[in-house]
Amino acid sequence: MSLRDALVDRMQSVLHSQAVIRRRFPDADPKVLEIFARVKPYTMTSPDRIIALCEAVRYVARSGIPGAVVECGVWRGGSSMAAALMLAELGETSRELCLFDTFEGMSEPTEMDKRARDAADAGRLLDTSKRDEKIWCYSPLDEVKANLASTGYPADRTRFVQGKVEDTLPAAAPESIAVLRLDTDWYESTRCELEHLYPRLSPGGVLIIDDYGAWEGARRAVDEYIAAGAPILLNRIDETGRIGVKLR
Repeated sequence: MSLRDALVDRMQSVLHSQAVIRRRFPDADPKVLEIFARVKPYTMTSPDRIIALCEAVRYVARSGIPGAVVECGVWRGGSSMAAALMLAELGETSRELCLFDTFEGMSEPTEMDKRARDAADAGRLLDTSKRDEKIWCYSPLDEVKANLASTGYPADRTRFVQGKVEDTLPAAAPESIAVLRLDTDWYESTRCELEHLYPRLSPGGVLIIDDYGAWEGARRAVDEYIAAGAPILLNRIDETGRIGVKLR
């Protein structure tokens, strides 16, 4: 196959994928679907959850909810890229984007961390997988920085915090948060994020839990935190994602 034929096939494949997404989400903002198409190579997040994130960004911008957009667990940066593109579309490029990650792959899980669908032990899954497999979520800091830079979002409004959140929080936490997206999968990290970052989520701010339905540790951490007194209704995005608005 010639290079020209390969490029034509690739373009046809992209156009087909975009048409499928438009048919699946006929009510979605076409701009948001364009954003999903743009970030798809850099995320494992479903279109449902990217749409939810973009609409959360739109909501906090429209409602004047103060604070940063924070993501914990970023892999290649696709979700933060979507947030950046949406903020730019809305003319909100003064908001800080704050990305927390080891940028060295997943941290060590505990015995509480099991895959929800089959109770497979997370530690064993990591031990039997190569570091370049998706379960490790490995993407070096330079790669993620380059991916975010490709959005054109101001570099001085994008902050990368490297290390386990258990080590970097609360010292590196923004003073106020408008959108808080948690995607570190495990119990210990999710519990740490909620304890240190949820209190900084502005009233009316949005909490997104990416892996509530996928990993038992993440779900347990969220359920325990809510049971301890956080007044928030988590609504279903898809089989794993959950979203809610902080009341006060």
